[in-house]
Amino acid sequence: MEKQKTLVLLKPDCVMRQFVGEIITRFEKAGYKIIAMKMVWYDNDFFEKHYHDVEERHSRKILEMNLKAMTTGPIIAMVIEGINAIESVRKMVGPTEPKKAAPGTIRGDYSHYTYKLADKKEIAVRNLIHASADKKDAKYEIELWFDKKELHSYKTVHDAFVM
Repeated sequence: MEKQKTLVLLKPDCVMRQFVGEIITRFEKAGYKIIAMKMVWYDNDFFEKHYHDVEERHSRKILEMNLKAMTTGPIIAMVIEGINAIESVRKMVGPTEPKKAAPGTIRGDYSHYTYKLADKKEIAVRNLIHASADKKDAKYEIELWFDKKELHSYKTVHDAFVM
């Protein structure tokens, strides 16, 4: 059992579809603590930093589609803290392609896009949410998105029973 922090982004398609409250509630009901949160609308330069390895791992085209998707509207950025938060939050979110996401996951319940549809429309897959992949990504992403002074420490009822 390890207490961890992870970055979660509710993407523009999530904000526009007005699922923000429902998704935040899911994390809180699971016992995770939001220690930072803000609404932002960043430009391509910022997302080039966030997606620093996408071009290398996939292609310039995929990177550009992601940049376009992430700059179409505001984003809710959060740091979520809790036991095994990185792995557990990713399980709650579901696989990147919503079609493969099981019912009960955020993407399985609220999204239906497929890679095939996104490729046909030449857009990034609309999958509502981002969660850090691992400890290295979580550290990098949290430091990119939040200043240390924006991270808050407080007790919840879960802390008394779990931590």
